Amino acid sequence: MSASCHETLSALPEAASAPVVPAVHTVHTRVIDWFDEAARDLPWRRPECTAWGVMVSEVMLQQTPVSRVLPRWEEWMRKWPTPRLTAQAPTAEILRVWDRLGYPRRAMRLQAAAQAITDRHGGEVPGEAEALRALPGVGEYTAAAVACFAFGEPEVVVDTNIRRVHARVFAGEALPGQSYTAAQRRRAVELMPETGDDGGRRACAWNAAAMELGAMICTARSPQCAICPVADLCAWKLAGSPPATDRQRTRGQAWAGTDRQVRGTIMALLREHTSLAEAALLESPSLQGFSAEQRQRCLDSLTRDGLAEAGGGRIGLPGSPVGLQD
Repeated sequence: MSASCHETLSALPEAASAPVVPAVHTVHTRVIDWFDEAARDLPWRRPECTAWGVMVSEVMLQQTPVSRVLPRWEEWMRKWPTPRLTAQAPTAEILRVWDRLGYPRRAMRLQAAAQAITDRHGGEVPGEAEALRALPGVGEYTAAAVACFAFGEPEVVVDTNIRRVHARVFAGEALPGQSYTAAQRRRAVELMPETGDDGGRRACAWNAAAMELGAMICTARSPQCAICPVADLCAWKLAGSPPATDRQRTRGQAWAGTDRQVRGTIMALLREHTSLAEAALLESPSLQGFSAEQRQRCLDSLTRDGLAEAGGGRIGLPGSPVGLQD
């Protein structure tokens, strides 16, 4: 964070209309102190958790709540506590353990990353964000989060929760909007504590604390301002908590009747069987609320994505013996 952080923040477009921009150091201190007292005891936050455990959690937690991730993470780490074991696992079993976390291509990308870690790094998760970004399927957020939370590197970590905290506390906006803008990125960089003699510990603590504040207190729909550690400093609260504008609102993703729902239903059926006759799969009772054209289209897309394999008129998960019946 630069010495002129306050002035720079005030000049950003998002912050220009905010009546007050709080002292950044004070916000850091209060939020980090709150986190030290109130943080959830999650297994991937414990000192004994490996870098691989942190990486698995970060991939699973994308667009998925903690309550759903916990049992899947625990089973994954029991079965495959290292990248090498994950790389060696049958892909069908990987997808079964992933279960209903959603977006199952994440599971396959995680296995591909495990293979690359095994091949390029001797089975050890690299500690530098640049090396992490070079892994297949690992984007900017995951690389920064793993480098920060597993290795203590002072990377700028920004998820939806952190964006919301930044928008409210420092810009006076109800919500940050759907897109992560360049201006928001600049603000996130400027809000990072300076890396001094502490080796970046405060910067990493700020990332974790701001994320937790957004997840538990400064939520999108029902913020608990009465117990927020920075409510008296928050630009949005001091402005009277104005409602979100149309630009700031994030449109919810539909589920019922969508291809995502059909694909999820097909994946659930495939996880339960070694393989299924294609005709029987498409005529499954759980798929009868959808048109024949949609069912076929979704099955074809799963095959193209490598999430299902076909052979001899039967369908199974990748690597399953599709010629065999249960």
